[in-house]
Parts: sequence; C-alpha cells; structure tokens
Amino acid sequence: MIASELYKHLENDFMKPEFSDDWFQYMPELETYIFDNFKIKNMGLLCDFTEIVNKVYTAVFPSENVLKNIISKSGQAMLFVHHASIWDLKKSSNGFYNMDITLLEKLRENKISIFCYHVPLDNFSDYSTSKTLADALNIEIIKPFIEYRGGTCGIMGRTEHKKVNELQKKYSETVGHETKLYQYGNDEIENNIVGICAGGGNDIFVIEELIKNNINTLITGVSIKNDFSAKIHEFEQKYRINIIGGTHYSTEKFACIAMCKYFLKLGISAEFIEDEPCLEDM
Repeated sequence: MIASELYKHLENDFMKPEFSDDWFQYMPELETYIFDNFKIKNMGLLCDFTEIVNKVYTAVFPSENVLKNIISKSGQAMLFVHHASIWDLKKSSNGFYNMDITLLEKLRENKISIFCYHVPLDNFSDYSTSKTLADALNIEIIKPFIEYRGGTCGIMGRTEHKKVNELQKKYSETVGHETKLYQYGNDEIENNIVGICAGGGNDIFVIEELIKNNINTLITGVSIKNDFSAKIHEFEQKYRINIIGGTHYSTEKFACIAMCKYFLKLGISAEFIEDEPCLEDM
C-alpha cells in the first residue's frame, strides 16, 4: 500500500481535532528524524522513512529490542507504536527516554517508518487500550469514562469476581506475570463494578472519577508507590480505593495486538512485536 494512503486510513478512523499530546518537546535531539507534522501535533507519522508499506509491525514502545527486531526483517514497512518514547523506570526517573539515533539511522536505511498513536489509541474504540484490556479480562463493558487529552481513556465494567484478590489472580493469569494489589478498601468489589485505566492510569483525576461513580477498585498499569505517587496513594487510602497494577507494557499490549487485525482488514500483513514488562512499575 502507498504509505500516504495508509496514514489517511489511520487519521480517518482514529483522529479527532480535540486530541492533544506533548511528545516532541522531550525529543529535541531527534529533531532531524522527526516528521514536521509530528512536531506540531505530537501524533501520527513520527518518522517518514518509506513511501510504500508492505508490512506493519506493532509495539507498545519503540524499545531497542523492538527496533532491532524489525531492522532484521524486510524493509518498506511501518512500525506502529503506542508511545513515541521508550518506558523503563530502571533507566529513567520519569519512566520515558528517547530512541537510539543509531537504530533510527538503520530504520531509515531499511525504509521502515514509525507511526505513533498515543491519545488516539487510548481513546475508546474497539482497539483502545482500556477496552482491549477489559476484553482480555472478560469484563463486561458498561460505559467508557474518564476524560484525557480530548479523549476518553477509561472503562467502567462488570466483573464476575466478587473479591478483589480473586480479580487480582485473574489479572495475573491474563498478563502472564504477578500483579500488585494495594488493598486500601474493602475486599468486596462494590456491585462487581470496576474501573479500568490501562498504562499510567493511577492518577488523581482517574481516582476522582471512580469516587464519583462509587467504584472502589481500579485496574491499571503503573501502580508503584514512590516519591512521585505518594500523594496519590494517600488519596486512595483516604477514599478506600483498591488499586491493582499490572505494568505499563502488559496493560497496553492488548491494544497493539488488536491493531494487527485493523491492518489486516486493510489488506496489509501485520505482526505484533513482543517486549518485556518493567516490573518496577508495580
């Protein structure tokens, strides 16, 4: 497929004028590799390295493992990522750090573009991060909620589990590793209804929405209790909100897996590139 046609499909199906993001201000050293429109909108085509896309690779982050993996494959392709930067709390105090310039050079040589949808993929749709996580957990979706950067990033859903530790067990089985429970509230899940906000969803504005809707349990990704998040945990303890964390990567990978189906519907071969979760997130 002609690359520009693919980008138009993505824009028509996922973009809304009210979306906003702020990636480029943290990427000045990569300026010569960044597509001009991304410097303004902070979403969409990130690196314009090919005019033809014969295959799409999807990934949560453009990590070194992911970039090296696709560089070893055929060119004239596109990497679709949820984030424009890499996430690892072991390497960066705020989690994110930028792609390696040497690897970007190799992507350009191999004609592999990078396309990034952060807010558009968090916004509620069949492919969105919280919706696909809810589906993986067999949670019945009641409605989308929680406004974020012009979109709606959360899910209110009904679980079959009555106890929070039962839900945590299901969560661990689903993501394939141990999850973390901060049991600040009752072990009974209120009305079997939970909030889901994948990725970095443990934030005050998210918890406020749970309180408004009488929800006492949140399923999210990053739940670590540190200097940055201490006040959030205090807030959750005060209002007796249970938090279950499953890492940034593991909660958002289901959306990137689902996006392969989207590209296949467009007639393009697609492959999800596995990566490793940062267990320090919890």
